[in-house]
Amino acid sequence: MSKDLPDLSVLAVAGAEVAVRVTPKAARNRIVAEDGAIRVYTTTVPEDGKANASVTKLLAKAMGVPKSRLELIRGQTSRDKVFRVIG
Repeated sequence: MSKDLPDLSVLAVAGAEVAVRVTPKAARNRIVAEDGAIRVYTTTVPEDGKANASVTKLLAKAMGVPKSRLELIRGQTSRDKVFRVIG
């Protein structure tokens, strides 16, 4: 696992909801997990769902699941997002 992506495989449980705080237009792509909160930094700009797609990809990689198993259920246009792990 890259130093910019922590091992979040413990969260890859079907039905689990994962809350993240997103910072778009960051200097580099990375995920920081601290104090029970997950912060995702993406270099992508928040337009036309591009940042959401980037966050989904980063989160899936850190969790060790295909990105098709992550569904954005809340926060499509917000910095605070909630993803659900599908079956």
